[in-house]
Amino acid sequence: MLIELPVVEQRYLAVREVLDTGASIVEVARQYGVDRRTLHRWISRYANGGLEALATRSSRPDSSPTQMAPVIEARLVALRRAHPRWGPRTLRTKLTNEFAERAPSRAAIYRALVRHQLITPVPQRRSASSYKRWERTRSMELWQMDVVGRIFLSHGTEIKCVTGIDDHSRFCVSAYLVPRATAQPVCDALMLALRRHGVPGEILTDNGRVFTGKRSSPATTVLFDRICVNNGITHRLTAPFSPTTTGKVERLHRTMREEFFDLASFDTIEETQVALDAWVHGYNTQREHQSIGDIVPARRFELARREPLEVIDGDVRDEFAAAPRKSLARVVDDKGRVAVLRFRYHVGRAFSGETVQVSSDNGLLHVHHRGVLIATHARRHLPEDDEKFTDRPPVARPTKGDEVLRKVDNAGSVSFAGTGYRAGNAHRGRTVGVRIVGDTVQITLDGQLLRTHRARHDKSKEYGALSKPNGKPRRQSVA
Repeated sequence: MLIELPVVEQRYLAVREVLDTGASIVEVARQYGVDRRTLHRWISRYANGGLEALATRSSRPDSSPTQMAPVIEARLVALRRAHPRWGPRTLRTKLTNEFAERAPSRAAIYRALVRHQLITPVPQRRSASSYKRWERTRSMELWQMDVVGRIFLSHGTEIKCVTGIDDHSRFCVSAYLVPRATAQPVCDALMLALRRHGVPGEILTDNGRVFTGKRSSPATTVLFDRICVNNGITHRLTAPFSPTTTGKVERLHRTMREEFFDLASFDTIEETQVALDAWVHGYNTQREHQSIGDIVPARRFELARREPLEVIDGDVRDEFAAAPRKSLARVVDDKGRVAVLRFRYHVGRAFSGETVQVSSDNGLLHVHHRGVLIATHARRHLPEDDEKFTDRPPVARPTKGDEVLRKVDNAGSVSFAGTGYRAGNAHRGRTVGVRIVGDTVQITLDGQLLRTHRARHDKSKEYGALSKPNGKPRRQSVA
């Protein structure tokens, strides 16, 4: 009959066998299925503490030389309760300033905050070192600018803020409150920032209409663009639906909300602006920024070279910005060219018969087809001839040539030379004209161009199709 002995009793029997009989430790350890070093520890613990010392206990040491001092832990808890938004990294910076080399690590601070239930444990995320941080090498090389809304006065009126931040130093260069974020207030904020801090090399914004008119139809030059051109600033745009490109100014918006807008509200926009200016001053000169090594942004920004330049507003226009960008419509001929003010520009035979939009801007001629840029040429006409561009596109006319008449069937197509060409369901049962223009087939109705197709029929059958302009004669019913 087998009897299971408690763990303490088994260890006691092993120890007594070595002490009473003088048996070899190696043999006794083999008999009890343990390592000889384990048996040595049992003997030592029994000699120092008796039978109770053989009980199973935690391997945690009684003391640690790196354990956080009670004074530092008490100071840590006090700082966290006074500033609930400070995380382990900010708290470590504050403790380093007070306790120097004795300051604990970020991991130790995190564990202490968890013990005191001052922070909720979060699952392990991707390490910060694996992210690639993109920034310019010097201050005043690039500014990021944007508009943030959902800011309310005490009586519920919504206002907006035109913000700007230096890409390298994280120095806030603009925090200008406006009732509405239209073109003129946004440009007033830009001019104020330029006069205060100087002219940067580049400005990065999103594609909002207050910032650019390049994506409008037709494209125009807005006031913000003219200010950038007049002061030699390169205006860069983000890709559509890519807010992470201007991530630094978006992060500034979050900080503003958490530390200013969510904590207080004022009766007027003037009172809010005064309080916001004071907060921005502290943000730039007193608040350490983690992404630049826990120093204030003013430390980096003061190293920038800012030459005294006269800031030029957007009312002064240069040769290329003398007038808003205009466009006109042209039909591509059979050789793939368009005629603009007595000059011809190549577009491509694939677009023969198609209507394209031609615009002149900054010495270039841009050709768009259905909103897609298909060709760009250097402008050949004089700048003053841009006034001859008309905003009213001409009606697309079919190219002259032999025409035959065909009736649109119930499927919305016509037959020419044994091949069907689409005319559209809206024209079913109507008689349309079919013309051969180069390698294309044009379908017209009442002198206006409906569709242009690549010729797919057999060229040898064109003569027979053209010889019967009204199509095959219909059979007469004998009955």
